[in-house]
Amino acid sequence: MSCSTLLDIATLAEYWLGTLDAEEEESVEEHLFACEECGMRLDWAIALAEELSAVTREGALLTVVSETFLKRAEEQGLRVRQYAPPAGGSVQCTVTAQDDLLVGRLVANLDAAKKVDLSLCDPDGVEHFRLCDIPFEPAASSVLWQQSITFAKAAPTSTMVARLIDVDESGSESLLGEYTFCHTRTLPGPSAW
Repeated sequence: MSCSTLLDIATLAEYWLGTLDAEEEESVEEHLFACEECGMRLDWAIALAEELSAVTREGALLTVVSETFLKRAEEQGLRVRQYAPPAGGSVQCTVTAQDDLLVGRLVANLDAAKKVDLSLCDPDGVEHFRLCDIPFEPAASSVLWQQSITFAKAAPTSTMVARLIDVDESGSESLLGEYTFCHTRTLPGPSAW
């Protein structure tokens, strides 16, 4: 069982989401009816997407989310703790045992941005983590960054700097905004590190 025209995961995901044009969708559908291997790959892609969605809803991932995601989470009764420091500014923040999701609203002008990275740094500006080419709406006024609630609940009192960076075709970077989060640990017990 070896498919000579194996459908890639991106195409299968677009098919599942219904974002292919009619001609592409018909072609993929015909292939799926005839190809057991690609049908199994589609099942795998759907299962993976569902698992990632569940982990995101649990607040365990560091990721970028949408307004729709936040609205749906609140409608489902999840407690969303949200902070919105001004660009160039800082905010005091914490989490409680009752919080389900932790979101930073990073306000920036995204009109001209082509590719945006989210960089997480220590107070000295040393980058510790970067989410590359994050999803964003150019017309939106902010990026919604979900920090892992599991991480935040175990974190000691500390400061983290988030940076939105526009990366052009040549790889040159320009700062869209910098946001400082001054986390105070309020949960009892020792921190995780």
